[in-house]
Amino acid sequence: MKLVTAIIKPFKLEEVRDALTSLGVHGMTVTEVKGYGRQKGHTEIYRGAEYAVSFLPKIKLEVAIDTALADKVIEAITQSARTGQIGDGKIFVQPVERALRIRTGERDGEAL
Repeated sequence: MKLVTAIIKPFKLEEVRDALTSLGVHGMTVTEVKGYGRQKGHTEIYRGAEYAVSFLPKIKLEVAIDTALADKVIEAITQSARTGQIGDGKIFVQPVERALRIRTGERDGEAL
């Protein structure tokens, strides 16, 4: 099992969700986060004054999946979240040792 964590632009969430649903991904966790990467934020002009915005709004998407599906999920997120602009995001993949569905007691792959 793998835990795929993607940091994406907020307006791309629905497109990414649709792509993952079409692959058979049944659930995901979505969190609103703020951060910056190489671009180090940006500047905005508001009422004639220039402001530095260091942390940009992003979406953190977490999906626990079977290892066999990992490459397809990563490709689906990459294709649906890409805008070609700076700040499109990152994808992190981590191994999951165990999973347990609290309600039924199902374990590992059955719990997903």
